[in-house]
Formats: sequence, C-alpha cells, structure tokens
Amino acid sequence: MANKYIFTSESVTEGHPDKVCDKISDSVLDVAKGLDPANRVACEALTTEGLVVVTGEVSRKCIENIDFEQVARQAIRKIGYTAEGIGFHADEVHVDVRLKPQSGDISQGVDGTGLFKEQGAGDQGMMFGYATSEGDSLDGGCELMPVPIFLAHKLARRLTGVRKSGILPKLYPDGKTQVSVEYENGKPVAIRNVVVSSHHARDYKLADLRTDILEQVVIPVLAPTGLVSEKELHAEKDNVESHQVYINPTGAFCEGGPKADAGLTGRKIIVDTYGGMGRHGGGAFSGKDPSKVDRSAAYMARYVAKNVVAAGLAAVCEVELAYAIGVAEPVSVYVQAGGAAVPVEKISAAIREVFNLKPAGIISSLDLLRPIYEPTAAYGHFGRTEESFTWERTDRVDALKAATGM
Repeated sequence: MANKYIFTSESVTEGHPDKVCDKISDSVLDVAKGLDPANRVACEALTTEGLVVVTGEVSRKCIENIDFEQVARQAIRKIGYTAEGIGFHADEVHVDVRLKPQSGDISQGVDGTGLFKEQGAGDQGMMFGYATSEGDSLDGGCELMPVPIFLAHKLARRLTGVRKSGILPKLYPDGKTQVSVEYENGKPVAIRNVVVSSHHARDYKLADLRTDILEQVVIPVLAPTGLVSEKELHAEKDNVESHQVYINPTGAFCEGGPKADAGLTGRKIIVDTYGGMGRHGGGAFSGKDPSKVDRSAAYMARYVAKNVVAAGLAAVCEVELAYAIGVAEPVSVYVQAGGAAVPVEKISAAIREVFNLKPAGIISSLDLLRPIYEPTAAYGHFGRTEESFTWERTDRVDALKAATGM
C-alpha cells in the first residue's frame, strides 16, 4: 500500500520585516569583513514603523571605521523600500545604532589564547545539515534540497523579480509564499496547494493582482516542474479535487512591511534552512561571522550531507555537528542516511576522514572570511547556485567514494 502524505514549506521575500533585519545584519557583516577579514561580528537588528535598531557586538576596529547607519539605509534601499506613504523609507527611517565591542572572555576561546591553544568554537550548540535526492527527476533538479522549500524560495524570488524589473510595478517589497507537495513512498508526485501573498499599492485591484501573480509568478515557476499543470493552476479553488492556489487570500494587503509588523534578525530559521524537513539546532545565521559555529558549522553540515548524497552513498542524509565553546574538535558527529548504499558507520568514518570539522578547518575549507553574506539573507542559505555559496559544492564526492570503497 502506498504511503501518501502532504508536506508544506514556506518562504518570504527580502522585504518581509524579519528579512529586512537579516539583510541589515549581514550587510554589516560584509562591510566588516571587507574592512578586515579578521573582524568579528554578532549583529542583530529590530525594525518597526519608521525605526531600525542595530545592536550586538563587533570588533573595535568596526566601531571606529564603519558608518553603520548608512549601511542599514543602503540595505533597506536595495530591498526597495523607497516608495512614499507606506510607513518605511530608506531615507526617512530613524536608525538607532547600539553596537559595542565583543567580550574578551568570548574572543579568547576563539583566538586560541584561552585554555586550548587553537581556534575553538565561538559557542556551544548543535547544528544540522540535510540533503535529499527527492527532486532529481524534476526539470533542472532541486540542488539536493527538499522540493517544498526549494519551490517556495523560487516563488519568493520570482515575486521579488517581477517587482524590481517593473513587470508588476504596483507590488511592494513584503511578501510570503507557501507550497504543499504530495508525496508517495517518499517521492514528490504532485503540488496540492500554493499560497502567495504580496504587499501592494492601494490602487491595485485585487482581481488584477491575483491574475497577474498567477500568470507572472505561479505558472512560470510551478508548471515546468511536472508536478502540476497550467490548467490545474487555473482551476477554481472551490473545486476540492483541484490544485488550489490562494493569492492574497485575506484580500487587500496594502499595509505591509515594518509598518504592519515588527521584524527581528534570526526569526526565520526554518525558512533559512530546509523548510521543516530535517532538524534544526536552533541557532540563527544572519549577522554572525564564521567564528560562530551556529552559522559556519551549519554550512559545513550541509556541505557534508550534500556530498554524501551526490556521491550516491545515500538518497537522504542528515548530519549533526555539536561543539563546546572554546574547543576545536566537535564533541559529536552524528549521521543518518536513508537509502544508504553502504553501512552508515562507514559513511560516518569517511566524513571524519575527508572533512576538517574544526572551526578553523571549516572556515578555510569553505573560504568564509570574505564579504559573501548579504545574498544569503533572503531565499535560503542552501540549495543556491551562486559561486560564493561554497558549501553547495560537491567537490568531495570522489574522496568520499574512495573512503567508503564505493
């Protein structure tokens, strides 16, 4: 008997209030790394109508040399908050900067000047990486990501793209997407429900908006997957047998962005990772330099899991890395592998042999001291094809095969 279920994941656009904060935090990080790769950053932001607060800890050199207010304004401007009368504007928002130097007690464990004479983890905690081949048969593949989150991100990026390109100029930056995928025996077989909500100008009629988003966003992204047809996407939503599409289902969405809802850095951790598939250690990414294993070890865990699946050692792989503050070696490395071609114990041993899992090794392997972080702040940290996303490479496949005797 077939095992059927529906799994749903969501994404948000870069204009969502939480993502505005992530973008500001990672923009601060990039400017700091551009100034000096050794700079440390743990930056968080809060936003609401007419206000941004930038806080956290940075290296003293950053405080002396960076205009954080202008960094925040430029990030907001790049997102597209430049329209008048929507309660949030790059040039008009008040920016309150409350950054301070990093604690010396923390830095000694990271610098190798503490009890252990090498770079240790910037904090304790556990981080997870995940990869799956479930979307390999889809047009173009899904970069070894779960299908629901991969497609939700594509919708969110397309929603932003049609706004910024002028195709749908009455859209504003805030938006959300959601995709429900039906699985049969662990494989995606159909898209069942889609939700797209977009902030928009008051003179944009709802009927026109729904038609435009369906035709310019939903159909171009989802119809080519083969999991739903253009005819099904046009189906009336009151037909319970149809593939339902909900566009701005509450009606008008004229009041959005930070005017309508407060935002915080690091509040979209499931959007940032695997959409609820696999587990999450709880640590956010944005605004943290790679000495913080919350970020760098999560990137490494994804790198490991993706290479395991790309090597054909498993159809699905989840990797947990755990650390103690100030200690270099991970306190545990845990591997789960579905559809494994070799015993999991062999995969685990090969991971230890092939990958350097110490914080300094992670930073070196993935080249993480560069200003590469602002693009990660929206549309997910994983499943991306940009060159700077080094943790998405599959360059350890041959080494893993050799280590497992494949």
